[in-house]
Amino acid sequence: MTALRLAADWVVTMDGAPLRGGAVVVDAAGRIAAVEPGTAPEAPPGPPARQTVLLPGLVNAHTHLELTGLGGTVTEDDFVAWIGHLIRLLGERDRAEYLAAARQGIRDNWAIGVTTVADCGATGTVIEALAELGASGIAYHEVFGPDPAAADAQLAAWQARLAELRRFEGPRVRLGASPHAPYSVSAPLYRRAAAHARAEGLPLAVHIAETPLEDDLLLRGAGGFAERLRARGLALAPAGVGPLALLEREEVLGPDLLAIHCCTASGEDLDRLARHGAAVAHCPRSNRRHHGLAAPIGAMLASGLRVGVGTDSEASVHPLDLRAEARAARELAGLDAQEALALITLGAARAIGLGDEVGALVTGRWADLVAVAIPASETPEQVYEAVLTVGEVEATWVGGREVHRRSA
Repeated sequence: MTALRLAADWVVTMDGAPLRGGAVVVDAAGRIAAVEPGTAPEAPPGPPARQTVLLPGLVNAHTHLELTGLGGTVTEDDFVAWIGHLIRLLGERDRAEYLAAARQGIRDNWAIGVTTVADCGATGTVIEALAELGASGIAYHEVFGPDPAAADAQLAAWQARLAELRRFEGPRVRLGASPHAPYSVSAPLYRRAAAHARAEGLPLAVHIAETPLEDDLLLRGAGGFAERLRARGLALAPAGVGPLALLEREEVLGPDLLAIHCCTASGEDLDRLARHGAAVAHCPRSNRRHHGLAAPIGAMLASGLRVGVGTDSEASVHPLDLRAEARAARELAGLDAQEALALITLGAARAIGLGDEVGALVTGRWADLVAVAIPASETPEQVYEAVLTVGEVEATWVGGREVHRRSA
């Protein structure tokens, strides 16, 4: 049964060449029933007209939607000071404010053409908002605890919270697990959290190799993170290995892991990630803002890693703009426009383990689409370029349901 038919001047499937004058047919279940080729319309006389492009809804490979509304409020250049300021601000929010922020973050992503998010958060409000709004995504629930002596208690509390949050799961909403980062999670907690996540069938996400401060902490017991921990009364012995080697040692790496940032990943680290089948999410503008660093995206792709691009949070970069992130990744890796778009569509979907469900306009997948207006284009290459650089989001659909339309 056909529920909807959307036609456009171009249909960019990300699974083949763009179709001129094509259409996407959506069934009553919200999945793609057919992608119909068309014929090139005759160009009207006069100045070039604008054209509409249908493409897969974008996939934001890393967000913190419960931080929505904090754009421009945390301005420190020093990353450790920035984290401290952010923690103080978050302590001033109650649960209702976190939930309102998560809802707004989802709507803001719809407005920029994003239909699926991979979110990390500690409040549980994002998975609730995803379920409530009929949205699509993975909500990785974070666990913290740098003190090895407290690992069992921290694990038990986190396990209980994960069990509570599973009630929000559904066909489009999945719960995930996130042992946060090397400066906030002890080695024993890493190992036990990853083991629990896998026993429960939950995908994993970890902030890792984001800054050289992690190497200072793990290899030398020095630097800003070490000083912050000592100020809390934690004088921890160095781990003796770097961030990604630590994850390997504690059996966190695997095909179900999304390694977030990876700015300082070496060639050996990329081999390590590839050997375990892990994926990477990188946020170019956020990492440039905080650290002046960028992940070696070209080398990651060349090594066969699954790579997606994300926005990070509004507290890091405001306003959110996933296509700007893809353009930044394009510059870093020397990609063409089609390859850059893949980092926020099919490539990102594969990175978060949803490559069979979203990220491409293919029969049977969810009918998540975005309509983008571009200057009149005559070739697929021009279409990709225009969508990436100057296109304006006109409308967004999740499972065939319109969730955003640009005001006139």
